[in-house]
Amino acid sequence: MSNLKIFTGRNSEYLGESISKILKIPMGSREIKTFSDGEIWMKYNENIRGRDVFIIQSTNPGANNLMELLIMLDSAKRSSANRVNAVIPYFGYARQDRKDQPRVSITAKLVANLLEKAGADRVITMDLHAAQIQGFFDIPVDHLYGSAIFLKHFYDMHISNLAVCSPDVGSIKMARAYAKRLHADLILIDKRRPTQNVAEVMNIIGEVEGKNVLIVDDLIDTAGTFVNAVKALKDNGALEIYGACTHPILSGKALERIENSALKKLYVTDTIPIPGKFSKIEVKSIAPIFAEAIIRTNLNESISSLFDVDR
Repeated sequence: MSNLKIFTGRNSEYLGESISKILKIPMGSREIKTFSDGEIWMKYNENIRGRDVFIIQSTNPGANNLMELLIMLDSAKRSSANRVNAVIPYFGYARQDRKDQPRVSITAKLVANLLEKAGADRVITMDLHAAQIQGFFDIPVDHLYGSAIFLKHFYDMHISNLAVCSPDVGSIKMARAYAKRLHADLILIDKRRPTQNVAEVMNIIGEVEGKNVLIVDDLIDTAGTFVNAVKALKDNGALEIYGACTHPILSGKALERIENSALKKLYVTDTIPIPGKFSKIEVKSIAPIFAEAIIRTNLNESISSLFDVDR
C-alpha cells in the first residue's frame, strides 16, 4: 500500500475523508481553485510519479463536477502516475444511454470517452443506471452495488409479510434480486411518462393488499415516480412502505414530496451529499465498500465478492 494515493474532488471530500479513515491512509494533498470566470484550476501538492492514484468524485450535475474530475485525471496522467483510477460513486449523465429519439446525444458514452481520453486507466462506480454502460468503456470497470448495504439492513429488520416493489420496468432486475435475498414477494408498477420528469402510475402487477412493501430503485430525482408509487401502493391496501435508493439526487420538490408522502422511511447512500437531515430519510455510508474495492484494486486482488452476482 506504500504506492497508494487517494485524492478527491470538491464534490466528494466528505466521502474521501471517510474512506481514508477506514484505510488509515492520509488524504493526498491537492489544490483546486475556480477563477472568477468559472474556469477550474488544480494542482497536486505532492509527488505522485509511479503511484497508484485513486481520484474520488461523483459527477452529478452541475457539469463542474465532471469537469473537475477530468482535470484531475489529466493532471495525474501528466504527473507520471503509474495507474490512474477514477472512483465515481455516482456516474452522472448515465440516464441518456441510447438514442430513444431522433437527434439526441448518448451522454453515457460521451462521458465514458471523456474519462478515457482524460487519462483514466480504470473506473470504479456503483449502481449504473443501466449495467450495459460498462460496455461503453475500453478500460476495466468495476461495478459495485448498493444492495450490499441495504440487504443486510432490511434482513436484520425482520419485516413480516414483505413484498419488494419495482417502481418501473427498468428496476425489475434489481427488485427481483432483493426479493430473492429477502424471501419476499415481487410487485411491479407499470407506468407511463407523458413528459420528462413527470410520471403517471397506471397498473400494479402483484399482490399488494395487507403487505409491507419495500420500493427499490437506483436513483430518485424529482421523486415523482417514487411518490406516485407510494400513493398507488397505499391506495391498493399496502401497510407500511419503505424505500431504498442508492443515488439521492432529490432535485426540485423531491424532499418536500417525500416528507409529505405516506412513506415510513427512505434509506439512501451517500454517493451524493444530502443537504441537511430529514425525518423520513436515513443515510447509509458506502465508504466501507469503496474502501475495500480500492485496497483490493491496489493489491491486484479480486473484488468479485463485492458484487451482487444475482443482478
